[in-house]
Amino acid sequence: MNARPVVGVLALQGAFAAHADRLASLGSAVVEVRRPDHLAGIDGIVLPGGESTAMSNLLKSSGLGDDLASRLRDGLPVFGTCAGMILLAEEILDGREDQVSFGVLPIAVRRNGYGRQIDSFECDLALAGRSESFHAVFIRAPKIERIDPEVEVLATHDDVPVLVRRGTAMASSFHPELTGDPGIHQMFLDVVEHNVSNTHVR
Repeated sequence: MNARPVVGVLALQGAFAAHADRLASLGSAVVEVRRPDHLAGIDGIVLPGGESTAMSNLLKSSGLGDDLASRLRDGLPVFGTCAGMILLAEEILDGREDQVSFGVLPIAVRRNGYGRQIDSFECDLALAGRSESFHAVFIRAPKIERIDPEVEVLATHDDVPVLVRRGTAMASSFHPELTGDPGIHQMFLDVVEHNVSNTHVR
C-alpha cells in the first residue's frame, strides 16, 4: 500500500491547480490527469469546477471518458466540485443530449441553478461531523433538485443539499479549493484512505 494516497486531479479544463495545491498541502501525492494512462496507480480523483460542456467534450476527445467511467464503476473514490458535480450526477436537468454523465451519484442537478456569474456569492455552511463552519464560494453553481434517500447530505444552503456523499463518491455545488480551509479536501482524503485500507485488507 502507498505510504501516501495518490490522488488524481482531472486537468483538462477548469480550476484544477488549486485542488492539486490543497491536496499536496495535506500530504497527498498528486497526479494531473490528462490522458487515460494517467489513471494508472491513482487511489482517488477530483473532478474540478470549470465549464461542464467543455469538460465533457474534452473527456471524449482525450479518450479519458470511457476509462474514467470504468474506474468509477469499480469504486474509485471521486470528489466533484461545481462542474464536477454535474459530471457525477445521474441526471442533468438542462444538459445537452451528448453531455457526459458518469451517473455515480443518484441526484438531479440544474446547471447554473444559483444564477450566472453575477449571482455568485459566499456563505458559511454547517458541515456534518464538524463543529466549525466552512466558508463556501458559489460561482455559477449547480443546484441539486432531486436526491435519492441513500445519498448522505453533509451540508445544505437554504435547505438545499450542497455537499453530498454516497459510498466513495462526494460532490459539492461550491468551490472548497478557493478558501484556506482544507477541511472538505481532508474529508475526501479520509474516504480515499479508508478505501485503500479496505482494498489492501482484501
